[in-house]
Amino acid sequence: MAAPRVAMRNIKECLRLKFEAGLSHEKIARALQLSKGVVSKYIAAARVAGLDWPALVAMDEAALAAALFAPTSTNKPRGERVLPDVLSIHRELRRKGVTLQLLWEEYLAAHAGQPTYRYTQFVEHYRRYAQTLKRSMRQLHRAGEKLFIDYAGPTLPVVDPATGEVRRAHIFVAALGASNYTYACATPGETQVDWLTSLGQALTYFGGVPEMVVPDNPRALVAQPDRYEPGLNRATLECARHYQTVILPARPRKPQDKAKAEVAVQVVERWIMARLRHRQFFSLHALNQAIAELLEDLNRRPFKRLDGCRRDWFERLDRPALRALPVHPYEVATFKRCKVSIDYHIEVNGSFYSVPS
Repeated sequence: MAAPRVAMRNIKECLRLKFEAGLSHEKIARALQLSKGVVSKYIAAARVAGLDWPALVAMDEAALAAALFAPTSTNKPRGERVLPDVLSIHRELRRKGVTLQLLWEEYLAAHAGQPTYRYTQFVEHYRRYAQTLKRSMRQLHRAGEKLFIDYAGPTLPVVDPATGEVRRAHIFVAALGASNYTYACATPGETQVDWLTSLGQALTYFGGVPEMVVPDNPRALVAQPDRYEPGLNRATLECARHYQTVILPARPRKPQDKAKAEVAVQVVERWIMARLRHRQFFSLHALNQAIAELLEDLNRRPFKRLDGCRRDWFERLDRPALRALPVHPYEVATFKRCKVSIDYHIEVNGSFYSVPS
């Protein structure tokens, strides 16, 4: 059996509490003993009709009913309704504070006087689109929130021109969660200095600092791996304080926590490292120059199922949300516990230093 229609006096009171008193939907629903969905429906209908409180005061119940329940859009066949822009919805949801409810109200306001979808169908259109993007768990990453960092598995050879010795360069990869904007560089290894120096270079490349940096659990950064409270080493903590961010390693054996890093590494392996496999490099600097050239091409490659590219999404989403960089980049400091000898001297890297008595 259909639910009884809400009395017009209650609808008018609902609109008064919203437009004149400025109460939230939840408080209005509680005061009038209505559901939040019903409150949202009548408020949205009033906005679509272009009504404000001064106009509502002058209306009697018949005029209000005619304005709210005009048959202009409800009697139209579904095929003629204005379709939501699902690409824009998917992009806007990555901004802080943006919800499907807000986007639906903006959709109604943008197409006032045209046949539009109710909230349920609006959400259904977006969810159908979202299901086509990837057949796995989808995480919603907010703009400027997370930077994922990792090292690629494969390495690239660098030849010493003097001796002919071949050394393997390791490839550091960083990707922002909202835009997938990617950075990569080559380092001699995967030491603490390599990790933190590369992180500083990545932040300089992005031109800002995210709220959180998410690495794996490398021993170079994490002193005590733990599922809930990982213990970072001193240099890593100092780096986080310098950039006024948080370094929060992913949970051990939980690859879904750093899925963005896994994908970014795969993309860098395919579109940068694979392209350099036939080239010969005689210095790390030359290799990084080649990576930088291909990195620009990578970030401008169009998405397959989304509009634009990584560069476009970065400019729209992540860049405005990133925090400002400090004046100077972080310089990695190494800490070593030394034992003072009987003559009040300590040995550090083969040199002796006196200690105040």
